[in-house]
Amino acid sequence: MPTPEQVQQDKAARRAALRTEYWRTMTNPHAHLHGESGGVYDLGLARFQAMRVSNFEHFKPTGRSFKIGMLTVVLPIVGYAWMLKRERDAREAQYRTGQVAYKDRRFKFI
Repeated sequence: MPTPEQVQQDKAARRAALRTEYWRTMTNPHAHLHGESGGVYDLGLARFQAMRVSNFEHFKPTGRSFKIGMLTVVLPIVGYAWMLKRERDAREAQYRTGQVAYKDRRFKFI
């Protein structure tokens, strides 16, 4: 089993090799001749982007995802709509019973 020092040295060597490859690719003045023109192809980033694009194709609905959807999307909308309706009904009841004078009403021109 490798010692922690050997693991650190191997990691540093890999990082140095990747760094030199990156700088060699990025500073190559003849890259446009090969059609490379610009960046370094990052396999990890490509996999991440492919995963993000195809996430919906592989989605499996579960009870947990249903709960998360209900708690983050449906319940806040329903709760806010219920609060608005309750407040407007209370204000309309005050208007109809005469507790609020016409000059003090909100939105009287709509």
